[in-house]
Amino acid sequence: MIETVTPRMPTAPENALPDGACDAHTHVFGPYDRFPFTEPSNYPPPLAPVALHLAMLDSVAARRGIIVQPAPYGTDRGAMLDAITQSQGRLRGVSVATADTSEQVLSELVASGICGLRFVEMRDPKGSPFKGSVGFDALRKLGPKMKAVGLHAELWANCSDHVAAIPELLAHQVPLVLDHMGSFDPSRGLNDSAFQQMLTHLSKGEIWIKLTLCRTSKKAPSYADLHPFHDSLVAANPDRLIWGSDWPYVRMGDAAPDVGQMIDLFTSWVSDPSIRRKILVENPARLYGFDLPS
Repeated sequence: MIETVTPRMPTAPENALPDGACDAHTHVFGPYDRFPFTEPSNYPPPLAPVALHLAMLDSVAARRGIIVQPAPYGTDRGAMLDAITQSQGRLRGVSVATADTSEQVLSELVASGICGLRFVEMRDPKGSPFKGSVGFDALRKLGPKMKAVGLHAELWANCSDHVAAIPELLAHQVPLVLDHMGSFDPSRGLNDSAFQQMLTHLSKGEIWIKLTLCRTSKKAPSYADLHPFHDSLVAANPDRLIWGSDWPYVRMGDAAPDVGQMIDLFTSWVSDPSIRRKILVENPARLYGFDLPS
């Protein structure tokens, strides 16, 4: 039997989320008797099936969530599709597909609640590609089919790799969403050329960026080193930002943050309620196809 890790459940945030708020970066894992991994995992697997996932969203009063495919599931979408079905419209998915996937299959994914595909150039702790992940080369081949069916591309890479690839990838006319704040190196400062290039793409509305803090900084729970970068992203273009927790925080152990505290930190950093509503409600509704609350 597989040994699993129990995810940390959030405390309720002190600051209420606006109606229709979306946690735009989460994962489901298991149950493993129904949805086993198809690739070896380099981290202790959490047990985070859809019931616990929805309970997590409920605990912070988030109406909606986006499930991102973890690498150990490869292209097996069983756990994700089951979660989307059980969520009664609350969840959508960002899946994985190989370069030879047909347009018909991609169209079927869209009909099942998948709204994007993830492409990863980040490396595991040993410097190797994550087993089960698909790199940017696949996007170069899938781009025309993704455009035809309405899928966006979610990218996870170092900031320098992002900005090197973005000009070419924009030619596919597929929305580009950068994981984990674009994965810049905060030690290089605000004037780092890669971060500034990323800001330029953001300010022009050419990319979207997810405001997930925990993969870019190890200075939990305050993440003070990220505050000036966060301010710069919000100032550059709040219409192209979305917020995500990254729950259930694989490879983080006792350093895993509390989603409720992350929401309170976001609220303290973004003081304007209209901008918070854009990032938490309006932007994810536009990107992922949710209806805006009436």
